[in-house]
Amino acid sequence: MRTIGCLLSVVLGGAGVLLGQAPAPTHLTLQEAEALALKNHPQVLAAQDVISAANEGIREARAAYYPVFEGDITASQGNPQGRIGAGALTDSRLFDRFGQGITLNQLVTDSGRTPNLVASSRLKASATQQDLQATRYGVLASVNSAYFNTLRAQALIKVAQKTVETRQLLVNQVTALAQNNLRSQLDVSFATVNLAEAQLLLIRSQDELQASYAALTRALGSDQGTTYDLVELPLPPSPPANPEDLVAQSVQNRPELASLRLNLQAADRFEQAEKDLKRPTVSLIGVGGYMPYINQETLPRTIPNEYEGVGVNVEIPIFNGHLFAARQQEAHYRALESDQRLRDRQQQIARDVRDAWASAMTAYQGLDVSAQFLREATLADNLAQGRYDLQLASIVELTQAQLNLTDAEIENLNAKYDYQTQYALLQYAIGLLR
Repeated sequence: MRTIGCLLSVVLGGAGVLLGQAPAPTHLTLQEAEALALKNHPQVLAAQDVISAANEGIREARAAYYPVFEGDITASQGNPQGRIGAGALTDSRLFDRFGQGITLNQLVTDSGRTPNLVASSRLKASATQQDLQATRYGVLASVNSAYFNTLRAQALIKVAQKTVETRQLLVNQVTALAQNNLRSQLDVSFATVNLAEAQLLLIRSQDELQASYAALTRALGSDQGTTYDLVELPLPPSPPANPEDLVAQSVQNRPELASLRLNLQAADRFEQAEKDLKRPTVSLIGVGGYMPYINQETLPRTIPNEYEGVGVNVEIPIFNGHLFAARQQEAHYRALESDQRLRDRQQQIARDVRDAWASAMTAYQGLDVSAQFLREATLADNLAQGRYDLQLASIVELTQAQLNLTDAEIENLNAKYDYQTQYALLQYAIGLLR
């Protein structure tokens, strides 16, 4: 038994050393948290990559403006005076040769299709810029919610610890009185139950705080879990009286709507580009090169070693099974779809703004009510404690007053951080959370 006790002492001592070496909480303000999230969050980084990809799409569409050069190296062998009798319509003559050259293909005009494709790509790239801003807004909203939830959890820990200390003091007091036959054992039982409830509140608060730390770490886009020393913020002003003014702001400010508008314009330009498929395409084709070896014995006349040629090709669509008409109609319906998605998102944002305004207004009104609740509960607790000390009240009255005080303290801090959270979400809903 002595050996086991020594081992336990060593283990507990080692654990104490390890706990003493725990890293200090990371000091963090809301502005610093927002900056970290915008820098590290994978959603923001992914949106930036989408922008880079969309910009490459512009280069792809503009490639049709530039000439295409291809280098050719060709060698052939054929039987003398032989001719190709089947296959594609091409030069049927066979002869022994080896040559090298360059082929040039330059688009002259495709009746406006390429400019429309380039414009559509640019509009899509601009839409991805707005998508990045929308992603940033979403990340900032998550950071604000996680930040204030963590502050609330930290404050709840303090309330729970204070409640445990207060109720432990009452247990000690009542126990001492009961030992001197000045209070009954029933009073001790009531006080002990009250203390156990406070201890459970502390345990649940500690669990909630750890969950809040994890949520804040995720909102910051961090891979390493840590604890935080967060800075309190003053309460924001009251919400505006009229939500419809906020709805009008959201229509102008929300980047999601700007992205959908740009996508609608891009769809319209792509529809025009598909319509241009029915129009003629003019291309310039040029070739040139040198054949160092030609078996002239197999040919009826001498062929020069150098060659060059240029031509213009006009391609006029006549009939292809209604393919171009179907592509134009498909693009038309895609544009209609984009228009309806814009309309749907605008209605959804208007609803979100009204909901966020109502929630913020409710939370703002709850500030005064919770503060009054706390004042009255504190006064009732003081009076109940005095009446109990004078033996004018029972333990039931005192414990009920303590329960009411704890509830009031929790409601008061909930009201504070709930309003800060709801106000931040309202700013996000109208597109002003930056």
